[in-house]
Amino acid sequence: MISRAGTSYRIASIPGDGIGVDVTVEARKVLDRAAASHGFSLSWTEFDWSCERYAKTGAMMPADGIERLSVFDGIFLGAVGFPGVPDHVSLWGLLIPVRRAFSQYVNLRPVRLLPGTTSALAGRGADELEMVIVRENSEGEYSELGGRHNRGLGNEFVLQESVFTRVGVERIIRYAFELAKTRTGRVCSATKSNGLIHSMPFWDEIFAEISAEYPDVHAEQCHVDALAARMVQAPDRLDVVVASNLFGDILSDLAAAVTGGLGMAPSGNINPTGELPSMFEAVHGSAPDIAGQGIANPVAQILAGAMLLDHLGETVAAQAVRAAVEKVLEEGAVQTPDLGGKSTTAELGSAVVAALS
Repeated sequence: MISRAGTSYRIASIPGDGIGVDVTVEARKVLDRAAASHGFSLSWTEFDWSCERYAKTGAMMPADGIERLSVFDGIFLGAVGFPGVPDHVSLWGLLIPVRRAFSQYVNLRPVRLLPGTTSALAGRGADELEMVIVRENSEGEYSELGGRHNRGLGNEFVLQESVFTRVGVERIIRYAFELAKTRTGRVCSATKSNGLIHSMPFWDEIFAEISAEYPDVHAEQCHVDALAARMVQAPDRLDVVVASNLFGDILSDLAAAVTGGLGMAPSGNINPTGELPSMFEAVHGSAPDIAGQGIANPVAQILAGAMLLDHLGETVAAQAVRAAVEKVLEEGAVQTPDLGGKSTTAELGSAVVAALS
């Protein structure tokens, strides 16, 4: 999308469960201030779709939920999940249907060490800890194909099928190469072709085909287990990592952990064409053990909001949000407990708002 002065963007807000509710409130405050400062506005519509709704109604969202979301310019999602509701229910009842209905086939997870934060890796600086995970978000290992058979019997077994289409693999790998051209020109593909005899050789073949179209981009492939080790031992050797749905999910959490923690990592479920809404969320979960206590770190949700602004074409405002977050973290006067401080969620959110002024 292209920024236009005076534009009002329609945004669906789904706070979700646990600390998702707490951090979404603060992120919205920041985004509203950024919008007001840069000549546009965000028109919010909030939906109570969550595990709490599931407990009451038997559904994470109403039957017409996808249709209702289709009219928005973007979707802002808090964390989803709560004790008593199985994870597969919350995932397949809300997140995956939205991702697939709106062809959000790119899960984009930028991770870097922010000012004022400490990596779990001793001796590593910010210049060594910045990468982006490009995760295939619509097929792969996250498939409904399969089943459970002979339930409860001694010969009980399950089948879980993966789905890799040429269209799906080509488009995610090409997205990664195009992104690499705007960064350091390096792409690493996560594979496991020494163990997965059909899906990963297919992935590798397509990666090689597309790599040939980008002679100026350094391309390599790495077995996912070795790649996980590299993220810890030599993270400076990585920039753009492209991976299947399952591998990307795991690697992005690891990357976040080594660059300051899940509380600092945003993500976007992207429809690259912009014809359908994209959805933005923090990488972290709902953390029900601290929900409502006012101590959750809102930074990841705020940075997810910056990704939303980028996608809307409001790149100047997005950069202002990121700069405000970095200013507050670098000063260190306002820090939530996970960062070693005693500030509340609201105090950190308000500090970022003030830094935008």
